[in-house]
Amino acid sequence: MKRLLNEDLADRLRQAIERAQAAGALPAFDIPAVPVERPKQAAHGDYATPIAMQLARLARQAPIKIAETLVRYFEAPDYVGGVEAAAPGYINLSLSPQWLAAQADAIRAQGEAFGSVDLGAGTRLQVEFVSANPTGPLHTGSARNAVLGDTVANVLAAAGYDVEREYYVNDAGSRMHAFYTSVYARYAQALGADEPVPEDGYLGTYLIEWGRRIAEEEGDRYLLLPREDAIPLIGERGLAIALESIRSDLAAMGVSYNRWFSERTLYEPVAPAPSLFDRVVGILRRGGYVEEREGAVWFKATALGGDKDEVIIRSNGQPGYFASDIAYHYDKFVVRGFDRVIDVWGADHQGHVPRMKALMRALELDPERLEFMIYQLVTLRRGGEIVRLSKRTGDIITLREVLDEIGPDALRFFLLARSADSQMDLDLELAVKQSDENPVYYVQYAHARIASILRRAGDLPIEEGDVSLLVSEPEQNLLRQLLRLPEVVHQAAAERAPHHLTYYAQELAGVFHGFYRDCRVVSSDPADREITLARLKLVDAARIVLARTLHLMGMSAPETM
Repeated sequence: MKRLLNEDLADRLRQAIERAQAAGALPAFDIPAVPVERPKQAAHGDYATPIAMQLARLARQAPIKIAETLVRYFEAPDYVGGVEAAAPGYINLSLSPQWLAAQADAIRAQGEAFGSVDLGAGTRLQVEFVSANPTGPLHTGSARNAVLGDTVANVLAAAGYDVEREYYVNDAGSRMHAFYTSVYARYAQALGADEPVPEDGYLGTYLIEWGRRIAEEEGDRYLLLPREDAIPLIGERGLAIALESIRSDLAAMGVSYNRWFSERTLYEPVAPAPSLFDRVVGILRRGGYVEEREGAVWFKATALGGDKDEVIIRSNGQPGYFASDIAYHYDKFVVRGFDRVIDVWGADHQGHVPRMKALMRALELDPERLEFMIYQLVTLRRGGEIVRLSKRTGDIITLREVLDEIGPDALRFFLLARSADSQMDLDLELAVKQSDENPVYYVQYAHARIASILRRAGDLPIEEGDVSLLVSEPEQNLLRQLLRLPEVVHQAAAERAPHHLTYYAQELAGVFHGFYRDCRVVSSDPADREITLARLKLVDAARIVLARTLHLMGMSAPETM
């Protein structure tokens, strides 16, 4: 993992300031951070810094004069081809054309590792995402959670973090009992018994299918048991079916986990020790963060910056909703020792964040170690019309239905296309269009076109290509775009913002299509042999970078389309 060019340039500019100060060309002052950015206009170079304008007050000189001084004291590395001062005080830096050309070979040498950076330096980080209640198949509301969580995990792994993915299975509490009772009712109904679904139960049509399935597999043996004994047994069958459905749908999206964590285990004693939940409540009691009132046990979140207190043990002795969060996060940070944790939550859970930060303080943990990726809901459209109900059942629209209609690649790309905090529409019609209107098609077609070029090259000895010939404007522009991937990975990881990958993928595809339009790659003319081999190396480098970008987004890189 090499250092980012903008970071290296920032250090070299800082050294230029120090040399200018030592020579008396600039007065002594504490040097602030040196920003190095990509300018919006290509005419301003590949990188630029406004540092001279930021130093004007400290140096008591005009910004343009400071910029000119820094240019004189700047020691350019081999990758910089030009440095200039520009009014009112910018320093513009251009990459060396020869160095740029050589990067086609450098990218090919790194292969799939190209784009990786060392931002995380091995930090152990857990991403917990989806974690939908196992009371039915996943619906489309979970799709954005899955895509965001999985992709940010991919990006963080590429940025040098030691990442673990986890699904928290809510298999305890009153909602599970309501689910179990609903499964039992549908099972009994499938066998002709008069067993109503409870008022607080689950009415989805999927449960009718599940009840019929259990009846076919097990017959009436559960009906022969006392009802109170049969409900938990048949409920376990329902839970297994729900988890089977959830695993299958997520696998179809390319999502997998290192661990599926059972909520129940938080309340199970491990002899001779009490349960993890009881141990954590004891810690909170000793810290003075628990009080009893109204017959219940409360966590005093307001004493630690939370917006309201939370019930952790109800008056009936059962754990409250917040109880599991307390024990679960203690397990993450203290028992398993993660350095950082990212919880991916829907916007409807945003109000819960201050109480979670209060919990971290109560456990004497740095609240900054617990992060939240909060995402807004998605509206499904088909053309101009909002899609509200399943075409199959008239019920909830399941994730599987959307996957069957548009495929996992389109679903992932569209759900990544905007920042998590933006509400978004997913147009099912656009997602399957085979035209440049559809960004998924546009990006993947670029990869398929690259694969076609390389197939057409046949047995040409690409390794003999001389990349120093890659000096035309379209070739150099493509090389510049390829070299952006490490910076995009760094930004997406640092900001926990995987949507940057979709923008980059579209820009890269656009630059490649432009290169293909302007530069003939494979020529049968013997006089063009050298440039053909050099361009094939460049095309292969583009294949590597575009495939890596697609894979980071959890998408396939098709060879044909």
